[in-house]
Amino acid sequence: MKVSIGHRLFLAVLLSFLAVAAVGVELVRWRLSDNFSQSVPNTELEHVGGLVSMVSTQYRQHHDWSFLPVDATARKAWLREALLRSQQDQQATPGALSPSPNLAYRIGLLDPDRRYLAGAVASPALIAAASIDTIQRPLVMDGRTVGYLVLAKSQNPDDELAVAFLVEQQRNLFVIASIGVLLSALAAVLLAAHFRRPVRQLVEGARHLGKARFDTRLNISRSDELGELADTFNQLAAKLEDTERSRQQWVADTSHELRSPLAVLRGQLEALQDGIRTATPENIALMLRQVLSLTKLVDELHELARADVGQLPYQMAASDAWQLVQHVWDGFSEKFRVAGLAATIGAPPARSIVHCDVDRIGQVVTNLLENSVRYTAAGGRIGVAGAVIGDELHIVIEDSAPGVPAPSLDRLGERFFRVESSRNRQLGGAGLGLALSRQILETHAGRLEFGPSPLGGLRAAIILKLEG
Repeated sequence: MKVSIGHRLFLAVLLSFLAVAAVGVELVRWRLSDNFSQSVPNTELEHVGGLVSMVSTQYRQHHDWSFLPVDATARKAWLREALLRSQQDQQATPGALSPSPNLAYRIGLLDPDRRYLAGAVASPALIAAASIDTIQRPLVMDGRTVGYLVLAKSQNPDDELAVAFLVEQQRNLFVIASIGVLLSALAAVLLAAHFRRPVRQLVEGARHLGKARFDTRLNISRSDELGELADTFNQLAAKLEDTERSRQQWVADTSHELRSPLAVLRGQLEALQDGIRTATPENIALMLRQVLSLTKLVDELHELARADVGQLPYQMAASDAWQLVQHVWDGFSEKFRVAGLAATIGAPPARSIVHCDVDRIGQVVTNLLENSVRYTAAGGRIGVAGAVIGDELHIVIEDSAPGVPAPSLDRLGERFFRVESSRNRQLGGAGLGLALSRQILETHAGRLEFGPSPLGGLRAAIILKLEG
């Protein structure tokens, strides 16, 4: 069964109020209970004999209770005054016991059906809550009971004043309890309204996210936990929106990258089929290059997908990273010569042992050097240096002009992102190499950072944690 937050708050506030009331009642019960090993004999009924005679006389004259005042307040005062008059008459008798001064506030008159007639009568709820004892004395007229005098008392005679107060104020106590319940309900309603509005917004916002409406934002300005939850919701929605935008861009870029070589292949095959071109070694080599380009793109996509789900295999071991860089560097000497680039490598750093997969780190270094060779203008320079900073090994690859615009530096490493806006494939690849390199380094608890190079081009830093 669904219970709303308003009902929960109402029950919580009401139960808190009742708990406080219960503690108070229990204190009264304990105070009014018999805390003595010996019971105190009751003598108070001896003081109401005169009242019985006075009431009986008036009843006999009227044959019913019509002589009582009509107003309820007057009836309460009438019995009290009648008791005081009867006590004054009794005190004139030699040897009479002195009555309790609060007896008039604890005695009431009931009809034969025990319905209220006059005086102060403790309600059943008060009797049960405060452990009040009651003593009844029947009023017998001509052999039949015409009413009862009811006396409220405590087991401890010292607490008679407290009993008198409770009986006298029981209506006020009931009003106070009712007001407490109403205030509990009002507080619960106000609290529920205070909390329900942002909760409803959160629920509605979550439903919008479930319908792929990732532009949903909550306008909730609060300094409590609900405000923090709303801020977290907005951050989540923004992240989902970015993810969805990246997914859409990923699909568009993937289809674009696949479409270009497929279009070239289709054109070549159709030309061969129509007899426009012949199957010369040059034409076959052109188609083979497109097939190899497609193969490389699919392989890179496959590796990225495996890296995303943590299925890219790694053989981790303590290795000399600088020795690995030197080995890859040596393999690029011919490419540097053909591209007309001056290449220099710095001295080995003081420490270079890292926990890594040699093949994967070699793949990262290769990707970065290939990018430098591909984009650096002829006659330019490429340099590699190593340095130990703290407990990290920094392998820095720098090249000369052209450089990368500052707004594009933060986007390097995004999938399919290439600095050239024309998206032609003459210089760059599909834009997946840097993305895969970043994934590999993150798996090694390292990172890949980009910045402007003092040589005028791009500065790429591979940062790895040193062993020991």
